[in-house]
Amino acid sequence: MDPIAKKYLQTYGTAKAFRENWVPLFEECYEYALPQRESFYSETAGRRRDDKIFDETAVVGVQEFASRLQHGIVPNFARWADLIAGSEVPKEERSAIDQDLDQVTEYVFDIIQNSNFGQEVHESFMDLAVGTGILAVEEGDALNPVVFSAIPLPHVVLDTGPDDRIDHVYRVRSKIRYQHLELLYPNSTFDPRVTQQMSTDNTTDILEVVCRDYSKRNQEAYLHYAICMTTKTCLYKKEMQGVGSNPYVCFRWTKCAGEVYGRGPLINALSAIKTTNLTIELILENAQMSISGMYQMDDDGVVNPDTIQLVPGTIIPKAMGSNGLQPIQSAGKFDVAQLVLSDMRLNIKNALYNDMLGNPDKTPASATEVAERMADLSRRMGAAFGRLQSELVQPVIQRVIYILKKQGRIELPTVNGREVKIRATSPLAQAQANQDITTVARFLEMVGGVFGPEMLQMLIDGEESALYLAKKFGVPESLIRSKEQRMQIAALAQQAAQQQQQPQEQPQPQQGTPVE
Repeated sequence: MDPIAKKYLQTYGTAKAFRENWVPLFEECYEYALPQRESFYSETAGRRRDDKIFDETAVVGVQEFASRLQHGIVPNFARWADLIAGSEVPKEERSAIDQDLDQVTEYVFDIIQNSNFGQEVHESFMDLAVGTGILAVEEGDALNPVVFSAIPLPHVVLDTGPDDRIDHVYRVRSKIRYQHLELLYPNSTFDPRVTQQMSTDNTTDILEVVCRDYSKRNQEAYLHYAICMTTKTCLYKKEMQGVGSNPYVCFRWTKCAGEVYGRGPLINALSAIKTTNLTIELILENAQMSISGMYQMDDDGVVNPDTIQLVPGTIIPKAMGSNGLQPIQSAGKFDVAQLVLSDMRLNIKNALYNDMLGNPDKTPASATEVAERMADLSRRMGAAFGRLQSELVQPVIQRVIYILKKQGRIELPTVNGREVKIRATSPLAQAQANQDITTVARFLEMVGGVFGPEMLQMLIDGEESALYLAKKFGVPESLIRSKEQRMQIAALAQQAAQQQQQPQEQPQPQQGTPVE
């Protein structure tokens, strides 16, 4: 057996065995809330998996959760991040660099918005409701430079490294034709057993492995392997270096210490979801009994229950003195069941952050109300929002920039936070920034009201304050004048003010000739 294939098939088996502890929990979430997603146990393409679903609150709630999360973090047709000068750049040079980076940011988001990012990230967000989303960001062609793919969780096995970060991604690609291996892995040397199968229509499973290369110290490096699981041979090997070289973006909602996979809001809501479905099932059974009815009769030997058909016009014989068929009232109470349903459905909406959608029957919310809802949502999602920034937003931007630099489309230093850093400008990030804006506004109002405008002017740098607020509001750098332009405008304004202050020469009145 190939030593590389042997090594990683073994590590894959170990990681997969660890994942089996999570599979029953994940599968239960998929069955009750995501029946259209693939099962861990069997192939479910084109098959219905909704036999356990009697209430659609969770199914619809996951769709709304994914849409709301996408709108709040990575909205379509909008810039949800900016490239700005890092901490190592001198302060006096940042303004000019930020304007140059603004053009790069515009180009990067033009590529993202014209790709399939919106559709694929929505699919990943639905998986994120369970706990973990996986997004593959790969190099495309001249028409589509970057291609995104949402990878279902059953196809992926994850493992962490010494720093408790995901450093191994195992992806199983099932039923790949041997004829397509040369297209998937060009410039590769295949085993003779693989070459013989390329003229047939046979298929095989491919194990793709992306792992961190810790031998490259002080830099980010990965190894990419493709292993044929039929012949147990390595088909492809590639070394990747640099920030953004990892093609897989794995992001989690929340996680406990020492765990690999995330825990999503569906896990917290699973008890309420199962209770709601059970309640609906019991209500339907009670409704069937209420519609069809239950009856009792005297066992007089005349009425045969096996031959009775309760249809209009039926004549049922009975013995003299017997009571015939007597209806039995159902013992179920629909009002109690509806009360339980209301509470459980509200709990599900709370867990999926869908209780803030508002009532569609009411007047549409104002801009202020929408902003307050978004701020409340950002507070409730505080920890998860921070993790999504570090595990989704930044890696996606870094990966896209890595691909564009590789293709020669842009020239940019390393996006590592020191030379160039990423600043989130999504609606949720803006909602958190509004807290800082409110604090500054209250301070300015208080100082101006208590100590007067003279103290405010002496204490606060107006230009720097305006630049600070512009960054907090997410104003593009292209709309802000450069420092040289601002200095020229200030000099012209000062010159004009001085000219107005100069006393104008008053013409002397002419003395007339006195009349004698």
